[in-house]
Amino acid sequence: MSPNFIHTYVSVDCVVFGFDHENRLNILLVERHLDSERQIKLPGSLIFSDEDVDDAAERVLHELTGIKKMVLKQFKCFADPMRANDEHDIKWMGIEYKHHIDRIITVAYLSLCKIDHKINSTKYATVDWCPIDLVPSLPFDHNKIINESLVEIRKWIESDFSIIFELLPKRFTIRQLYQLYSALSEKHIDIKNFHKKISSFNYIVALDEIEKNVSHRAARYYKFDAKTYKKNNTKLIK
Repeated sequence: MSPNFIHTYVSVDCVVFGFDHENRLNILLVERHLDSERQIKLPGSLIFSDEDVDDAAERVLHELTGIKKMVLKQFKCFADPMRANDEHDIKWMGIEYKHHIDRIITVAYLSLCKIDHKINSTKYATVDWCPIDLVPSLPFDHNKIINESLVEIRKWIESDFSIIFELLPKRFTIRQLYQLYSALSEKHIDIKNFHKKISSFNYIVALDEIEKNVSHRAARYYKFDAKTYKKNNTKLIK
């Protein structure tokens, strides 16, 4: 065999977004253990020999959250030959997978989860939400994967605005929608104009409920009507 051919493995890594009660964008991170050191990372796994890569991503998400069906999108392959050359990453892979891995290529997936869902992991002892602006230095190229996932989710919103409601509670305020849209799209929009725009959409339905026990002026709750949205499919901000 040519010396240019090496033993290459394929993995999946999942970036799971959530939107917390303080109106911040978060991602799910897990702990890895190496000797006495603990470090957080993206959830992921090598794919099994009899497993399609999409099935591997669904397995990782189910092991991570306990949720069987989640919105899932493959967005990029990361194959830099040097992406797993750090000595700590090499040592961890040897312990985790019991194989010598010369090179590992990962297929990255993007997923969305309502942050009030109970996380019931069957694989990881520690699973925590981390605000996107507080993500520390991660192993492998996981910081790069997260940055690329932000680019991807912005494209996704532009092509299908309805996916934003996968992150919001079933009932939400216009301010929550505004803050989430602003965080994801990086568009600077006047909130009054935003509210006026929202009021013109018949798929965002006002409810006969308002916030309770809040220090500011109580806001009305709304809900997203998916059936009505599919009929007219109007972009939120053009």
